[in-house]
Amino acid sequence: QVQLVESGGGLVQAGGSLRLSCAASGRTFNTNNMGWFRQAPGKEREFVAGISWSGGNTNYADSVKGRFTISRENAKNTVYLQMNSLKPEDTAVYYCAAASYGSGSVYSQGSMYAYWGRGTQVTVSS
Repeated sequence: QVQLVESGGGLVQAGGSLRLSCAASGRTFNTNNMGWFRQAPGKEREFVAGISWSGGNTNYADSVKGRFTISRENAKNTVYLQMNSLKPEDTAVYYCAAASYGSGSVYSQGSMYAYWGRGTQVTVSS
């Protein structure tokens, strides 16, 4: 059974940092693009960051550029999201996702991702 399990969420003050991890099991995603999405209460799910299968290309939402960094460690079948300078508006459930393809093009549409984790809560207090 394919599983993506997020961890590392929690409560942090504005200006602080968190590092999210996404561990995959059931199959390897070393040849798949990966991404992070988030959904705040009352809002639609939105793309946060994505990374190509090799790690050579990344894509970020404008709202997190310069603050968040996505990376991957294929040997561990794990993807990370380093979040710095957190703001209250970053509060959301963060989801890891695996695309059904591997490419140098990193797409932001949720429909391009076939596998999803259950999410981890990130709360940023002001």
